[in-house]
Parts: sequence; structure tokens; C-alpha cells
Amino acid sequence: MSETEQAGEEAVGTETLPLDAWHRAKGGRMVEFAGYWMPIQYEGIMAEHLWTRENAGLFDVSHMGQLALSGEGAAQALEALVPGDISALKPGRMRYSLLLNEEGGILDDLMVTNEGDQLGIVVNGAVKWEDIGHLREYLPDDITLNHRDDHGLLALQGPKAVDALARLVPEAAGLVFMQYTRAAWNGHAIGISRSGYTGEDGFEISLPNEALAAFADALCAMDEVKPIGLGARDSLRLEAGLPLYGHDLDEEIDPVEGDLGFAISKRRREEGGFPGAARILGHLEGGAPRKRVGLLVDGKLPVREGAKLFDGNTEIGVVTSGGFAPSVGAPIAMGYVPRDHAVPGTAIAAEVRGKRVHCTVAAMPFVPHRYVRKQGG
Repeated sequence: MSETEQAGEEAVGTETLPLDAWHRAKGGRMVEFAGYWMPIQYEGIMAEHLWTRENAGLFDVSHMGQLALSGEGAAQALEALVPGDISALKPGRMRYSLLLNEEGGILDDLMVTNEGDQLGIVVNGAVKWEDIGHLREYLPDDITLNHRDDHGLLALQGPKAVDALARLVPEAAGLVFMQYTRAAWNGHAIGISRSGYTGEDGFEISLPNEALAAFADALCAMDEVKPIGLGARDSLRLEAGLPLYGHDLDEEIDPVEGDLGFAISKRRREEGGFPGAARILGHLEGGAPRKRVGLLVDGKLPVREGAKLFDGNTEIGVVTSGGFAPSVGAPIAMGYVPRDHAVPGTAIAAEVRGKRVHCTVAAMPFVPHRYVRKQGG
């Protein structure tokens, strides 16, 4: 997309995904999300959520930005912008990391993969153009950044995902969580990682746009696979305690406040050298003034994003994500509270339609992750 097209994107209208017609033919109810028409549901959010927990759900996440970084010293160059140890990332391995502003605030969360000859980066669709601009501004001129806009991204998630995908691409079965490999399908070069954003075992598959529909059809022809919409993706990631950028994370929140301290690698904690290091390392040492926490909600009334949180009559924080959790059987939420209110078991209240709803601070995830990890790892 040219700069002129970018500037006029809002005026022109919402973009369509390569699989737009496929989703509509499957009965997908389309909504605007991150600048694209995307399916929010097919059969219903609760049914799709539970299907993914028990079988395999196919999600279209082609709105996300797929980038490729190459050139000598690419890993070291990226390390100047994120707090992860990218240089130590071995070929075929992935790492969750964060693009930071100068104050240590989170510009985006992303996945970095060492693909052998280059680094693959997946960024959030809502801010991908801002991310690309930031990377081009701050990376050295001899580092090449390519936007893979000729590729789509599918996520196959759930306990039966490995059986289904291995019928099409046998190499998938040999991967464990956060591993990547290249493979071929029907003459197309594809990339597969054992990862996802539902808390379930699963895979993300990058493949050329022209191959997306045939690949999706091949998967959905299997008894254990159904297409799943954005609604269930949101409820699944909420149960898994996974933040959504633009809601639970933004430029004002640093990684420690966002409960993402694990993304700051040991070497980077010792050496620093990333944006906002003084603030972030200070919060790691002495504690952040606020923290993202999980909330178990009493009763059946969902507590949504934007609801204010109270300790007695004192406003202490805000809900950033919330809704009914099908696998929990109750409403849950996540939000930000002061450090002294972040201990699991702490009783607080949320304001919903002028009424106070009792909540209890809870450890996340609400539903245990079921990633397939390396034996003994």
C-alpha cells in the first residue's frame, strides 16, 4: 500500500481480507475490526468457543502484519527497539516481545521468529502501519524490512489441531510450542509455527494469498475443524489471560505494569540498552505502581471494557477487557489496579450501569494453557 493509499484508507472504506468471500459463503457475520471486514461469528460465539476448546478451530488472522527483517546485524538492530534477547534466538525458534517507545511504553506486542535467513515478525493489524513506520525510522539503513502483504495468516487452534494439520503438512507434528518450520503444500511454500493466542495447543500458518481458500477448505473438510470468528477468539484469549493491544496494552503502559515482565530477557535485564530501560528496570526492581490483573466477577452481569474499579468509594482503576467466559461459566475481566490491590483474593468492585458489582482479583490464566512444550523443557 502506498503512502497516498494509506492516507486515504479511512475515506475509501474498510479493507477486505483475501478470504472475504470465503467467510461470507460460510455464513460469517462480518464486522469492522482493525480496518478490515472480519467474521465475528458463524454459528455463535459460545458454540465456537467450546468447539475450539474441545476440537480444532480455524481463525483467519490475515489482518495482522507479517514482516521480514534481513541484513547483517538484523537481530542486534531489532534489539535496540525491544527488550528481548533476539540475538540468542536460534533458527526455528520464536519469541514474544514488545516494541517500545522512548519512555518504555508499549507501541505493540509482537512475535519474532528466526527463520534462518531472516527474522519474521508478526504485528497487530490495528497498528501495523505505525509499526512499519517506526521500524523504518529507527532501524539502520542497511537492514531491509519487507511487508509480506502477499501472504495471509491462518491460526488452527485446539487439542485436535495437530492431527488435522499433520494430514496436510506432516512436518507440523514434529514442532513444539514456539517452534517454526518451512514446508510445502500443493506447490506453495508455507511457514508454520506452533503458537497462537487462545491458550490452546495450535498453529499459525503463513501462506500465499492465492492458496488461502484451498488450504482453509482442506482443513474445514475434516470433521474436527470448523471456522471460528473474532468473538470466540476474544473470549478464548481472555480466559487465557492474554492481553489485546489497544485495550489491555498501550503507549502509556510499560511491560512490568502490563504483567509482561517475562518478555524482558535475563541478558537485557542485566545490560539494558532498550527504550525506557531505566523506568522498566526500576519497576522490575521495586515494583510498578499499577498492574494488569484478572478479575472474577460475582453474579452473571458481564463487566466490560471501560468500567471503573473501586475500593469502597475510592476509584482505583479501570477494566480493559471483560465478558462472559464460556469455559469458566461466569463473567471475567482484566484491568489495572494499584500494586497494593493486585494480590489475588483482593476484593474490589466494578461500576456497571450505575451499580457496584463485586469482583475478586484473580491469578491468570483463568483456564490453564495447554501448550505442547519440549519434554523436560
